[in-house]
Amino acid sequence: MGKVIVVASGKGGTGKTTVVANLGATMALEGFRVAVVDMDMGLRNLDLYLGLESNVVYDVSDVMNGVCRIKQALIRDKSFPGLFLMAASPKKPDGEITPLHMKILCEKLREQFDYIIVDGPAGIDDGLAVAAGGADFGIIVSSPDFASSRDGEMVRLVLREMGVPSTGILINKLNVDMVKKGFAPEISDLVAGYQRELLGVIQTDENISISTNLGVPVVFIQEGYIAENFHNISERIRANLKD
Repeated sequence: MGKVIVVASGKGGTGKTTVVANLGATMALEGFRVAVVDMDMGLRNLDLYLGLESNVVYDVSDVMNGVCRIKQALIRDKSFPGLFLMAASPKKPDGEITPLHMKILCEKLREQFDYIIVDGPAGIDDGLAVAAGGADFGIIVSSPDFASSRDGEMVRLVLREMGVPSTGILINKLNVDMVKKGFAPEISDLVAGYQRELLGVIQTDENISISTNLGVPVVFIQEGYIAENFHNISERIRANLKD
């Protein structure tokens, strides 16, 4: 049975959706069947980051409300064999979607995929509770600043309360020069108290921004430190899921 990973953040702007797109693509390149599910209702972007926006007909809300079947809402990414997208609704659904709806959807997706990566909304409101329904593991994406780190710690505690058994921290958008000059905190200071949960650090790189605008995850170019970094993050996640 597949494993469900929810990706969350304490605030917007941490690059959470970029992480989801590249992590999903990385796992697909590693030979796994992966479904990425956008649960950021009303603010969907995952389809854009994968270059699949013109392929979206049905979305996750349609599935949960019985408008279509699961396979009708799954879009295969031809650039990454084994990677499928289920887009979010472009607007917040009128009907009530609960964590139970999400749990049932995840149980059905587990039968088809090795990993289901859920792009949750930023913050700790009801949207996160729905996105985390049925999750086996949580990834908190944080910017390299104390405010984002503190917000991420709150998300970590909330996910535990929601029944997500384990979590990991991923620091994104690190500017090494800023750290060296003393204008940004050290990683050790940001993760003080939960170093063992650090999944990895992703540096700021213009290639990530370029790839996002082009709708092709940067790990499509498998040479280089960014792809290697995501591969290492994938390995750590899979090790956590085996514990």
